[in-house]
Amino acid sequence: MILRSTSSVLPRSLAEFIQWEPTDGFKYEWNDGKIIRFGKLKKKHLFIIRRLQQLFFRTEAFSHGGALIMEQDVMLSGIQMRRPDLAFFSGGQIDTSASSDDEPIPEFLIEVISPTDDAEKVEEKLAEYFNSSVKVVWHIYPDNEVVYVYTSRKNVKICTESDVCSAYPVMNDFDISARDLLSAQISK
Repeated sequence: MILRSTSSVLPRSLAEFIQWEPTDGFKYEWNDGKIIRFGKLKKKHLFIIRRLQQLFFRTEAFSHGGALIMEQDVMLSGIQMRRPDLAFFSGGQIDTSASSDDEPIPEFLIEVISPTDDAEKVEEKLAEYFNSSVKVVWHIYPDNEVVYVYTSRKNVKICTESDVCSAYPVMNDFDISARDLLSAQISK
């Protein structure tokens, strides 16, 4: 859902948006003057995010100070602030951002797609990600039990069942089969 920023209650600039603290329990993104509202996480989404975090804690990137952060504000440009479900920041990016005004842009993002997500908006965000320095995007469709792994807007691997989803070339050791990611069974 896109909210127009014409109301005196809603922020009218990116600076106001960054300071804004909505009280309705929803998450929001800013895209060139438009405020975009997102629904709350569903239980299955939370399960998938936990599974991805557990996988990440076994990676070399984690041992080198990297982080896979949930719903982190990501400034893609001066007019676009997005909030992907999960964003990977390398240890170097995190260290550099502490002493710089530049906002780090993650190279790997994950979006868990809901049945209520607008396909046009999902595609719009994908284009924005690849127009910045993002290298890998996963679109996870829990209800359809499929993961789309993009390394560009034109290069996509569709993962179902035993197909392996990978964060390569960003992380060589972050991979999981679609079945293990989406299964209700806890993997060891």
